[in-house]
Amino acid sequence: MTNAVPRNGASPDVEVPAAASPRRFHTAVHVRWSDMDVFQHVNHARMVTLLEEARIPWLFDDDRPTVGLRDGCVLADLHVKYRGQLRHEDTPLDIAMWIEQLRAVDFTVAYEVRAAGSPPDSPAAVTATTQLAAFDIRTQRLRRLTGPERDYLAQWLAA
Repeated sequence: MTNAVPRNGASPDVEVPAAASPRRFHTAVHVRWSDMDVFQHVNHARMVTLLEEARIPWLFDDDRPTVGLRDGCVLADLHVKYRGQLRHEDTPLDIAMWIEQLRAVDFTVAYEVRAAGSPPDSPAAVTATTQLAAFDIRTQRLRRLTGPERDYLAQWLAA
């Protein structure tokens, strides 16, 4: 379950960036009891799923220029770094996302995951990147991002 998290009085889907930070999309993702491992932290495979759930309101909602990626987008690369523990009581997680790299057929999303109530400038418990590529299901080939898709993603590009 996700809900957009407003920051600094901004609309729910827009982060007002700090001076040196890229524009970030924040969303709240709830940790389920089944996301926990035997040591009572969020399991690695489940963290990857939580990152996926966080992308949905940002990139795949009906009102986004990137909605067409719902019909064809493949995960090409994934990196996750754990810098602190996240537990069930840390829900909902605040997941911040922005574009780290934008190319003709793919883009890299960067993530910072913090426990509920953590200040936005506190160290992230988890950092991650995913490289996503536009894909044409019919032809089974990569496709170029459309102009509107690129323009939307470019708004979130790190300088």
